[in-house]
Amino acid sequence: MKEDIKKIKFNNVQKPNFQFDLVELNELLNRELDHDLTTIHRVEFYHIFLITEGDGSHTIDFTEYSYETATLFTLRKNQLHCFNRSNNVNGYLLLFTEDFLLSHFNKIEVSKSIQLFNNLLSMPKITLTKDEFSDILKLISRIKTEYFDTYDDFSVGIIRSILHILITKLYRIKTRDNQNLLQRKYFNEFIQFQKLVEENYATTKKVIDYANQMNCSTKTLNNICNNIIGKSAKVIIDEVVITQTKRYLISTTLSVKEIAYKVGFDEPSNLYKYFKKYTGCPPELFRKNN
Repeated sequence: MKEDIKKIKFNNVQKPNFQFDLVELNELLNRELDHDLTTIHRVEFYHIFLITEGDGSHTIDFTEYSYETATLFTLRKNQLHCFNRSNNVNGYLLLFTEDFLLSHFNKIEVSKSIQLFNNLLSMPKITLTKDEFSDILKLISRIKTEYFDTYDDFSVGIIRSILHILITKLYRIKTRDNQNLLQRKYFNEFIQFQKLVEENYATTKKVIDYANQMNCSTKTLNNICNNIIGKSAKVIIDEVVITQTKRYLISTTLSVKEIAYKVGFDEPSNLYKYFKKYTGCPPELFRKNN
C-alpha cells in the first residue's frame, strides 16, 4: 500500500526525548520540515491548538472548520488534518503522546483525559467564552514559562500537572451541555464498544458480534450507545467504517476494490452501495472532490 499522505511521528526538536512540546503557530509554519503542514497529513500524537489572534480555517478529517480568536481544537492521534495559512493568525499548539500522560497519570486518569479527543463523543472545535479563553491562556502561559524559562528537574512534573488541569477544564467546557457524561451509566462500556469496533470493523459489522464480545444482549448494547450519544450500535459501526473508508480514499492510492477488501467487504459493489448510502456520493467522486 502506498501512502500519499505523510504520517507524522512525534519529534520534539526543542527538547529531544521529551514527549511533550509547546509551539507557537507562526514558528511552526516557518520551520523547515520534511512535509508540508498545509496539505493533509496524519498525526500520531495529540494536539491542543488554541487560536490567540486572527481568523481562518483548519481542516480535520474531511471537514473544514472556521475559527477566530478564542477558538480551540483538540486533535486525536491518527486523525487527518492540515493548516490553512492565514497572514493574521497566531496561536499555541500543545503536542504530546499518550506515553507522556501514562508516565504521570494512572490508567483511569489517562482514559478519562483521552476522552477529550474522542470524536464520537464531541466535535474537535471549541468556541471559548471570554472568561474561558482567559483561563486557558493563563494555564498555557504557565506551561510556557516552565518549559522555556525555568526548566529544571521539577519542570516535567509541573508541566504534566498543569496539562492535566488544562485537559480536565477543557473536558468540562466540551461537556457543559452534558456535564455528567463521565458519570453516566454505561460510559465505560461505551468506550469498550468503541475500541472493539475500531479494532475489528473490517472483520465484522454485526451488532450481535460485538454484543457477544461484551457478554451482553444486542438490546443492552443499543441501550449503552443510546444512553451515551443517542445513537444505535449499528449507526456507530457504520460511522467508523465510513470514516476509515474515507481515510483510505484520501491517504492512499489503493483502488476502490482494494479498499473494499481492507474495510471488510467481499465485493467492491457492496462498498460502493454502502458508501453512497451514507455519504450521498460514490467513493471515486469523494476521492476526486478531496
